[in-house]
Amino acid sequence: MLHGAIRMLVPEKRGSRLIDLAIFGAVVALIYGVTAAALSWLKPVGEHVEISLAPRALPAYAGYSLLRLAVAYLLSLLFALVYGYVAAYHARAERIMIPLLDVLQSIPVLSFLPGVMLAMVALFPTRQLGVELGSIILIFTGQVWNLAFSFYASLKSIPRELREAATVYRFNRWQRLVELELPYAAIGLIWNSMMSVAGGWFFLMACEMFVLGGRDFRLPGLGAYLQTAADAGDTRAILWGLATMIGTIVLLDQLLWRPLIAWADKFKFEQVESATAPRSAVLDLLRSSRALAQLNRNVLRPVGERVDLFFARRAKARAASSKAERSAVARRVEDLFLALIIALILYGVWRAALTLSTLTAVEAKLLVRSAAATLSRVAAALAIGVLWTVPVGVWIGLRPRVARFAQPLAQIAASIPATALFPVVLLALIRWGGGINIGAVALMLLGTQWYILFNVIAGAVAIPNDLLEVATLFGFGRVERWRLLILPAIFPYLVTGLVTAAGGAWNASIVAEYFRFKGETLMTTGLGATISRATDEGNFDLLLVSTLTMILMVVLINRLVWRRLYKLAATKFKLEG
Repeated sequence: MLHGAIRMLVPEKRGSRLIDLAIFGAVVALIYGVTAAALSWLKPVGEHVEISLAPRALPAYAGYSLLRLAVAYLLSLLFALVYGYVAAYHARAERIMIPLLDVLQSIPVLSFLPGVMLAMVALFPTRQLGVELGSIILIFTGQVWNLAFSFYASLKSIPRELREAATVYRFNRWQRLVELELPYAAIGLIWNSMMSVAGGWFFLMACEMFVLGGRDFRLPGLGAYLQTAADAGDTRAILWGLATMIGTIVLLDQLLWRPLIAWADKFKFEQVESATAPRSAVLDLLRSSRALAQLNRNVLRPVGERVDLFFARRAKARAASSKAERSAVARRVEDLFLALIIALILYGVWRAALTLSTLTAVEAKLLVRSAAATLSRVAAALAIGVLWTVPVGVWIGLRPRVARFAQPLAQIAASIPATALFPVVLLALIRWGGGINIGAVALMLLGTQWYILFNVIAGAVAIPNDLLEVATLFGFGRVERWRLLILPAIFPYLVTGLVTAAGGAWNASIVAEYFRFKGETLMTTGLGATISRATDEGNFDLLLVSTLTMILMVVLINRLVWRRLYKLAATKFKLEG
């Protein structure tokens, strides 16, 4: 009581009041922006949306795009947590879910466009909400896969002693999730979240402005602004749009990602705190806010305790029920799910067999050569990406001061569509020699190297400081330091980066191997070129067969390579005592 009275008599610091006012203003502005956007989504569908190229329209367009990215990211994170959790803890489901995830990430985003947009417009034929949801789902398909792979890999690599401690303290599933699994996966999820949002910026132009049949779908946003400016050949507007996008990315980095990285540093699995831990001025200001402290003490903490109590009681009630009965029910559900999946696979195989029966010997040989050519380009892109991203990513991850300026630069570079740079790269290659063959590898590399870089940075950031000090204490040379500490520590993260980068490379082959330039079509032998050519010619049998061949290649590589590497990461290179 006396302490409370003294606090009431002592005036608050001026800095604290200003911080609270700034936070209150930001919350009010956010609520207003979301409400205004939501009201626009509920408006009747217009015949044609005009995209203004005036610079004064850019702040509103940036807000619309940010809202779509945020909603798509939240959906991606929720999907990744559920999907990764089920795949990590159910061995029978894992055998199907991980190869399926690899296949889905290899399908080009634009392949989802017709089905998604038609479905959403059919659900909401009279409201703008249908087109908005379609755009959000398309952005979701460009964000979700690396998050799911990251969470799955983190769960598989949790140290044994941490799991044993959770068992000793009798954690229920909810407690395991919030006290062990999410904290251990936090660093990987944050860095892959940055990559996911960068991927959202990457596909923004395609997701906010597209033609489907006789309808022209346009949504107010930065992507539509840039596409309209490009179509009009307005260089000034393009520069304004790019400057706004870069400014928004830098602002997001300072207000969101830097505070999250500094906050997640406490989840590193180490006993010795680093002397050069990442810092964030925004996080320091938030921690000094008395309003947020009171909100946490009076609202968030009591709600969290009630949620913990609810799940504890539920776990106790489940423990009292028959374990054998629960196991039998779980097995029946799994058997039903597997039977449904097998039935769908058998139906697909039967339909594919009917199509394959019409395939000529010449087309079969072409498919084999195309598959081998695309596989070699994917492997080359991954090899080149690893050669530069591993040393650079470790250099950034082990130096928080370097990460402060290198991280936003990497986000900006990852957000620039590779297809926008491809004509410049292709011109240089035609002039210097190499042409479309090397150009295809270059485009795959431009679009996929960032997945490896961000995961390597996350792996380097997560290396415990006490291990780094032990390596210094024992006088490890550069080679020993890399061989005995750095490479084993980042290996699980590197595998996740390679898997997502490989999916992106297969995805990019559709554009990289078949490119229209100055009124001409430049193409080379490959599955991507075969799929694009079959689409242009309306040869649906060849389109189906080539797509199935790509899926088969992805599944085989998953079984023969990625699955074994994940198993190796979860056993030999797991960080534990």
